[in-house]
Amino acid sequence: MECTVTLEADVLAAFPAEVRIPAQLVADAVAASSAAAPKILVVLDDDPTGTQSVADLAVLTRWEVSDFTWAFSHIRENHTQPAVYVLTNTRSLDPAEAAARNEEVVRNALAAADGTVSLGFVSRSDSTLRGHYPLEPDVIAATVAAETGEATDGVVIVPAFPDAGRVTIGGIHYMRGTGEAAGSLTPVADTEFAKDASFGFANSEMAKYVEEKSQGRFPAADVIVLDLNIIRAGSSAQDPTISAKAIADALEPATNSTPIVADIVTENDFRALALGLEEAERRGKKLLYRVGPPFVRGRIGQEIPTALTSEEAYAGNTPSTAGGLIVVGSHVGVTTRQLNHLTSQHSSARIIEIDVEKLIAGTQTAGEAEADAYVETVVSRVVDALHKGDVIVHTSRLLIKTDDAAASLKIARTVSAAVVAVVNRTLKTFPPRFVIAKGGITSSDVAAHGLEIRHAIVRGPMLPGIVSLWEPVDGPAKGIPYIVFAGNVGDDQSLTEVTRKLSATF
Repeated sequence: MECTVTLEADVLAAFPAEVRIPAQLVADAVAASSAAAPKILVVLDDDPTGTQSVADLAVLTRWEVSDFTWAFSHIRENHTQPAVYVLTNTRSLDPAEAAARNEEVVRNALAAADGTVSLGFVSRSDSTLRGHYPLEPDVIAATVAAETGEATDGVVIVPAFPDAGRVTIGGIHYMRGTGEAAGSLTPVADTEFAKDASFGFANSEMAKYVEEKSQGRFPAADVIVLDLNIIRAGSSAQDPTISAKAIADALEPATNSTPIVADIVTENDFRALALGLEEAERRGKKLLYRVGPPFVRGRIGQEIPTALTSEEAYAGNTPSTAGGLIVVGSHVGVTTRQLNHLTSQHSSARIIEIDVEKLIAGTQTAGEAEADAYVETVVSRVVDALHKGDVIVHTSRLLIKTDDAAASLKIARTVSAAVVAVVNRTLKTFPPRFVIAKGGITSSDVAAHGLEIRHAIVRGPMLPGIVSLWEPVDGPAKGIPYIVFAGNVGDDQSLTEVTRKLSATF
């Protein structure tokens, strides 16, 4: 495992400069490939934070055939770019459940397409390499083969998320330093994320990560690495067609779900990769994608959306006079720092803690009854406080986990169920002005179950490149801005900045 912290400038010195590529060039290439038959990317998002890099795309929290029919119709009727997100929330599931959910989503999407639309599949996962890999792309590939007879040649793995400080250079995935450490790179295996109770890992070098997670099924030596020499092959002439050809040439050997990892540092790198993937697919390669949030934006040629203003966040809706609800479930360090900053700055907000130890103890000793009674007391306090202003509901900061991954997931589900119940009962009693959910699993469960969102539109980011605003188009939360805020993004002030944009009392 790599153990060194280095300077980004020193690492990049060995590679060419980026190739400048307009987003429209990629969008035109995508449109051209869809001229004969429409093609739509179906993004299986293992938590809802994958939407933070895009704008004006449909999101589903259910995946019946009718839901896909709605999404495909929305794309066609509104002439939006060809991608739809499906909130699978598989990071909160055990492997068997995650596999079953992936299979169901793919089968229903293909049924809705019914041969009239060509589908590509994206397995969107965490930019810090946590999640069910290689399980999810394996299941997607197997299901596509079973339903269509089409074999997958390669699985393109692109975890990079430069907006949030994750880049891949020389085949190694790094986290950028912040504050006094700005300009430095730390291999991601040396960060707190690699110690995740359910999805920990030991390797930052992507080829070795693939070998580790596949338990040797894909040896590191067999992984195709698209390093910056390939991604930026057209640098000297600023000619993206050179890079596209170099990428497609490098993918020629891919067969039988060969893992393919790509270096990414900038948006231009995403666009260069997109053009190369277009060329590879034009030549007949069948590819799946396992990626971090911004990949889809680059792949479809979407411009980087600008951060929404307060006015834009409420556009088309009349804001409620109630307070807003900020729900914090994530336990990573940056979330706790953001929560501390918000509570110190937002003096008028009411702070209500969900005591995780009490919740779990109540479930163990008295079944659901004691835990439910505790949740009801929290709801009563939240509703009372919303009449006066914003309310911050957070789980206690002591992370309770075990060495057993399944047991850790069970604890996470118990806590998430309580958070969902608090949000749902509050919504039915006294709807808040806005809802912010902090944490991947938290924001997924709050969306699908707490707010009962089935279909939504991602309107855009609340901060540059991160934190998305969903507009629910149905259900009891229609008209209430919903903010999906990943646990591991932003600086210490980010949660405060987003709350300030939406609040009437801050």
